[in-house]
Amino acid sequence: MTAETGASTAPPRSVIHQLFWFGVSGVLGLLVDMGVLWLAVPWLGLYGGRVLSFLCAATSTWAFNRRQTFAPTGRQGRTLVAEYLAYLGTMSVGGAVNYSAYVGFVHHFPELPGFAMWGVAVGSLAGLGFNFASARFLIFRTRPKQSKS
Repeated sequence: MTAETGASTAPPRSVIHQLFWFGVSGVLGLLVDMGVLWLAVPWLGLYGGRVLSFLCAATSTWAFNRRQTFAPTGRQGRTLVAEYLAYLGTMSVGGAVNYSAYVGFVHHFPELPGFAMWGVAVGSLAGLGFNFASARFLIFRTRPKQSKS
């Protein structure tokens, strides 16, 4: 890691490698999402609990993705807080897709055993493509090296 930018000099990982680890991160995030939702529903209800569980899951996937999935890119000169807020911002669009799919599922299948957990899974799959692209190309992209003059 260089002191000035916080970025590694290692080459970026392949898209396949990144997609694999993004999937692992997603599974871990899904477990966080489900666990927090299960704990939060009695106090916040199905919808408020889902907002909290999504925020917890997004935070856990940000931490995992910056350390494992997209590690060589570093913070690209941003502060840790700026990177986190940018990640949450871009994931919020994928989160809106995720949440919409969740709401649609729990609304249409309330008789299905474990319907809220199935809804979380459906929502997670719905947001996966957008979230990977935004993480790879917006948050953890490899920036061209600056020439020193």
